[in-house]
Amino acid sequence: MLKVQVAELHLKPHATSLDFTKVNMMKTKFLMAVAAASLIALTGCGTNPTNAQIGTATGAVLGGAAGSALGGGTLGTVGGAAAGALIGNEVGKRQDQKR
Repeated sequence: MLKVQVAELHLKPHATSLDFTKVNMMKTKFLMAVAAASLIALTGCGTNPTNAQIGTATGAVLGGAAGSALGGGTLGTVGGAAAGALIGNEVGKRQDQKR
């Protein structure tokens, strides 16, 4: 009985450290995406953007976040960002035409 408990205690720290590494990598990727989106958004502050430009940027960020959450990989993130940018651009164009 004692040997089984020692074996269980020996395995738990390895699994826990693996879980922490995975969580830290996910946090790092998320923070890098937020930082990149912020830099891109702040770059365009020199002029007043059109609704199409705002829609494109917003759609890309939201689509990328959704693609990352649903797809989990780079392909899901990029695909979601591309789809979100296209949809956001179209919505923004319609808003610009209403003016």
